[in-house]
Amino acid sequence: MLKIWWDKGFTLEEDEALQKLVKRWEQKTGNKIKLSFYNDDELAQKSQRALRAGVPPDLMISLIAERQLNPRLAWAGKLADLSDVIEPVKSFYSKAVLEAVHLYNNVDKKRSYYAIPIHQATIQIFYWRDLIKQVGRKESDIPKDWVGFWEFWKQVQVDLRRQQKKEIYGLGFPFSVGASDTYYLFEQILEAYDVQILDTKGQLRVDDPEVRQGIIDSLDWYAKFYQEDYVPPEAVKWLNPDNNRNLLNRVVVMTPNPTLSIPSAVRQDDDTYRNNLGTIVFPNKPNASSMRHLVTLKEVVLFAQSQNQKIAKDFLTYLIQPEVMGDYLKAAGGRNFPVLKPIWKDPFWTNPADPHISTVAKTLTDGQTRLFYSTQNPAYSLVLEENVWGKALNRIIADGLSPEQAADEIIARIKQIFEQWQQAI
Repeated sequence: MLKIWWDKGFTLEEDEALQKLVKRWEQKTGNKIKLSFYNDDELAQKSQRALRAGVPPDLMISLIAERQLNPRLAWAGKLADLSDVIEPVKSFYSKAVLEAVHLYNNVDKKRSYYAIPIHQATIQIFYWRDLIKQVGRKESDIPKDWVGFWEFWKQVQVDLRRQQKKEIYGLGFPFSVGASDTYYLFEQILEAYDVQILDTKGQLRVDDPEVRQGIIDSLDWYAKFYQEDYVPPEAVKWLNPDNNRNLLNRVVVMTPNPTLSIPSAVRQDDDTYRNNLGTIVFPNKPNASSMRHLVTLKEVVLFAQSQNQKIAKDFLTYLIQPEVMGDYLKAAGGRNFPVLKPIWKDPFWTNPADPHISTVAKTLTDGQTRLFYSTQNPAYSLVLEENVWGKALNRIIADGLSPEQAADEIIARIKQIFEQWQQAI
């Protein structure tokens, strides 16, 4: 029996779509699968514990593992080589996607394909059209420039509070160490300020005075929204679903979020989905250049300890057939997006009548994207797993450190992680 651990979907239809896919494969092959769901943060930790105990599943599929775990597992020789699965469909993937899973194995002293990307997501901004309409504004009024864009949401908060006579917040920024959404958004802000933490060879640049100043400026910019009461006080304790909940409960007017989990939650209410909820991209960078959006891949890995290598690879070969993966992604509600080029031909992904899916699809296909640094250097996956940016923000907000002090503290920690990361495997 094939043992698969998969991160739990945000909606019931996601899990049901996967269960149907698994059942079809079982009926087709006569093989059996034991499918277990875990929340994403739990899955990464549980997989590491299982590896240490010598009892991992055969396959593990996780959205955050690409950023926080898989590069280190490949380096340590704990993942099976999946080149024979990828090679027949290699032309279906972009160069960047292939590079993301072409990882280094320090045991075998080689690079190869140690993960298979199955879909992708990027960070967008979700907001209530009807709330900004209440204060006399519409989507076309939202500025495209950096300063004007963020001032817009602050002013909407002021106007709504004056009108409604109750607390509502303009921004749903996460500030907790417990939410990967915190570092995802902060990494996007670093991108906005052109702060390049690693060079093209994957080496740290944090000793560069310009990089240090960029980190300071980004921390200061981010923290001020909390300090100036434009973010709910509870944001320092949020877990990943909480910015979704606060937007859906209209505690906040807008929130950045990876994936389309927020629109998926209201899909059954057509008026809310199509008219009241909006999806937009980030504004231009502070220097007025176009924004590059950070992309994350959901990957599947086969553990080297698996005793079911052939059956597992047979399942993966089935899973990444364009017609199979395309049907699954649509049945799952379109929260995540294709990486296989043939699937993009389906008008489901580009139909302008869907204001959310078409917006994200344009972002993912216009070439203005990049992957996380952990694809360049496995050490950076520990920087993300530890959520150093969430820690730095909390040091400013809760402990009263200046942005300069928090930046220097966190730069020292990042350097320490890079010096010691191999000992953590």
